[in-house]
Amino acid sequence: MIQFLLDHQLCSEEHLDPNLTVLQYLRERRNRRGTKEGCGSGDCGACTVVLGELASRDDGAQGLRYRSVNACLTFIASLHGKQLITVEDLKQQGRLHSVQQAMVDCHGSQCGFCTPGFVMSLFALQKNCPGADTPAIQEALGGNLCRCTGYRPIMDAAAQACAAPAQDSFDTREAATVAQLQAIAAQGPGELSSPAGHCQIPTSLASLAQAYAADPQARLFAGGTDLALEVTQQHRPLASMIYVGQVPELREITSSADVLTLGAAAPLTDCYAALATDYPDFGALLHRFASLQVRNQGTLGGNIGNASPIGDAPPLLLALGASLVLRQGEEQRTLPLEDFYLDYRITARRPGEFIEAVRVPRPSAGAWFRAYKVSKRLDDDISAVCAAFNVTVENGRVSQARIAYGGMAAIPKRALACEAALLGQPWANASVEAACQALAQDFTPLSDLRASSQYRLLVAQNLLRKCLIETHTPDLPTRVAAHV
Repeated sequence: MIQFLLDHQLCSEEHLDPNLTVLQYLRERRNRRGTKEGCGSGDCGACTVVLGELASRDDGAQGLRYRSVNACLTFIASLHGKQLITVEDLKQQGRLHSVQQAMVDCHGSQCGFCTPGFVMSLFALQKNCPGADTPAIQEALGGNLCRCTGYRPIMDAAAQACAAPAQDSFDTREAATVAQLQAIAAQGPGELSSPAGHCQIPTSLASLAQAYAADPQARLFAGGTDLALEVTQQHRPLASMIYVGQVPELREITSSADVLTLGAAAPLTDCYAALATDYPDFGALLHRFASLQVRNQGTLGGNIGNASPIGDAPPLLLALGASLVLRQGEEQRTLPLEDFYLDYRITARRPGEFIEAVRVPRPSAGAWFRAYKVSKRLDDDISAVCAAFNVTVENGRVSQARIAYGGMAAIPKRALACEAALLGQPWANASVEAACQALAQDFTPLSDLRASSQYRLLVAQNLLRKCLIETHTPDLPTRVAAHV
């Protein structure tokens, strides 16, 4: 059985098909039609809802954290132990919520189809960022599309709603909501079972390891932002699933003097704050990774584990020398990320083994890191080429180089010939040109709908040249989110 709050109402579900999305559950089982189905793939934001979950406050007590998510990409099991808030829940004693009233006052709704999704994104923004400035508003609304092109009044509505937020029922009932969610958490693991499939929801690392060892064919998911598309768009229902988002150890982010350790199920939103401090370019690229709704659910472990050759994070992690903590039952091993990828969608993960954490070395003295993503759109788009450069120059010569690319081969991989051409050489035009030619030994890219082979190779070379120019000219204007 799973338990969650729908607004403030306790819901218990036991025999639902775990392939059901929150969008389908709301519209088909709860007759809540305010949550719209637009693209069905997490691009338009019409299905945006907000999840409230327990989070530690600065004083050590537990409070609520609100996250906007795409209901079309969220499996129903993900609701266990959380509060689900939809546009129908915002009415305050028969009156519009302040974010709804702001949309009315500023004429932010035109055809109205996208309005509920915008309202829910505004609700989360108001809760998380009172007094939000223009960049914060743009980020919060970046995953919501208005096909009537009415963004200016919606931006005005966001500014009004966040300028001086009025207390609402969610504020006054926070203590009661926290107590309800704590009571659900105290009951331990959840489970869904139906003739169509089965989903386990372990709540500890040990129980996850045991469950996966017993059923190594089960599909693991935390955010499920990629996995859900197999079900909803490829029509391939999953018979066995394990939701790992309730395992606290997998959501932890810790740091030491040498290593930043990111739990495999930590949302990208949380990883952003940690990585951006050490590596601003990594933070800038994560900021472009997808919409905020997707980053609130998607995880670094999932981006690595699905082994896509065009995943954005793996090239950066390869260049930084990251390693994976893998667990199988009670056994744990550490594997360099460059040894994890074997072939297209094939990894070194053993049956019943899962990614527990990602370990990223902290910056070392004298090294600098640059990352670039080339895509047709600046935000929320798949890259044609993604490049990362981790280089140390001592006395004018390259003493260390780790260079990696995504989109250039069947797997994200290091450019070893390119690195060899740079080592020991001056960090200068002649050496970089030689390294650019060596890239042709490292990669023979494919042509597809995003880019031709020749284009990819030329872009890969040009990104290395760009890196040289920028590191030789540190006073260049700030780059726009590592975009070319």
